[in-house]
Amino acid sequence: QVQLVESGGGLVQAGGSLRLSCTASGSIFRLDPMGWYRQAPGKERELVASISSGGSTYYTDSVKGRFTISRSNAKRTLYLQMNSLKPEDTAMYYCAARLTAWYWGQGTQVTVSS
Repeated sequence: QVQLVESGGGLVQAGGSLRLSCTASGSIFRLDPMGWYRQAPGKERELVASISSGGSTYYTDSVKGRFTISRSNAKRTLYLQMNSLKPEDTAMYYCAARLTAWYWGQGTQVTVSS
């Protein structure tokens, strides 16, 4: 069983930055991949970014060049650095990771005001 706890969300003005963190209850070495999803009101959940255990990354087109995903095995933490935030980035952000099954955090709200 893996527990994931997100933090770092909040309210920010357009153009601002936030860093989301997702801390796991145990080692993340074997979690592959780990990723950030988001869901805005009335929309489907979408994959924002993911990172493999080897460090390979994926970003959805709308965040390329603005968001950076990273992971620290030593700190058991997944990060999402979000820069140049836009109102359309407003959503609940979820951390997810796969071991033998997928595990999800409870989510952290990101609100970007115009």
